[in-house]
Amino acid sequence: MYDLIIIGGGPAGLTAAVYARRAGLSTLILEITVCGGQIINSQNVENFPAIARIEGWRLANDWQKQAQAQGAEIRTAAVTGIELHDNVKLVHTAKGDFEALSVIIATGAGHRKLDCPGGAELSGRGVSTCASCDGAFFRGRKVAVVGGGNTAFEDALYLSSICEKVYIVHRRREFRAERHLVEAAKARPNVEFLTPYVPAEVVAGENGRVSALRVKNAETGEETTLDTPGVFTAIGMIPNNAAFTNVLKLDEAGYAIAGEDCESGTPGVFVAGDGRQKSLRQLITAAADGAVAATAAARYVNMLR
Repeated sequence: MYDLIIIGGGPAGLTAAVYARRAGLSTLILEITVCGGQIINSQNVENFPAIARIEGWRLANDWQKQAQAQGAEIRTAAVTGIELHDNVKLVHTAKGDFEALSVIIATGAGHRKLDCPGGAELSGRGVSTCASCDGAFFRGRKVAVVGGGNTAFEDALYLSSICEKVYIVHRRREFRAERHLVEAAKARPNVEFLTPYVPAEVVAGENGRVSALRVKNAETGEETTLDTPGVFTAIGMIPNNAAFTNVLKLDEAGYAIAGEDCESGTPGVFVAGDGRQKSLRQLITAAADGAVAATAAARYVNMLR
């Protein structure tokens, strides 16, 4: 029996573990893969207070070490659901069940797939969601980045330093990305903007890998084909809350309905990070959620003792 089980080992979950252990709670983190969340795919993190620049994987590694140094236990397991038994929360996983007095759901969100022929079928064969992971495979070649937010522009800037040409394909004429990222991309001579265009088909070559991306003008319907063996997608996220519908209230997009207090409405169950309904999803807000949720969990557990 743990005082607290944290589902998800990203920035929200790891911060929650640090705060929970400092509050004296026995704490278990259940993470499906490796700790760190989306930041492990970031080449550099430059917007976290007091850290001018750090590689994403290094920050994740330091965060995990800090949580473990405080005494948090970490196990690799896919959580399949939560069952409530009075004050006890039974957390089901593929590797067995775990019990706790409180739970923080910090499962974040996953990448949205391309909704066009070939988008899903060619995932891992030229279609990628991680420029820093797979960009080197396309060194000196042409690639396309689909999206108009910060991640899309960060990916495009990274790829422009190693690829012959980078197309940024976005369905609107305006971008959601921060201005400095847009201006930086505009300053790169090998970056070309295609707006307002949407992917029409990811084309497979004879080798079964991506050979081109066919795009369509969202206003005129005109189509053009880009000879790009690499297509990188940054078109939004899908919250990983499907397994917790019995303990969370979700909005139409699948995000957990919870305020800044991170309370889910189910006693002893809290939600933190990108899976929560909020206006800003950034590293710093995930960390803030983790601290708030852990403090709330500590209050809840102490009331039961």
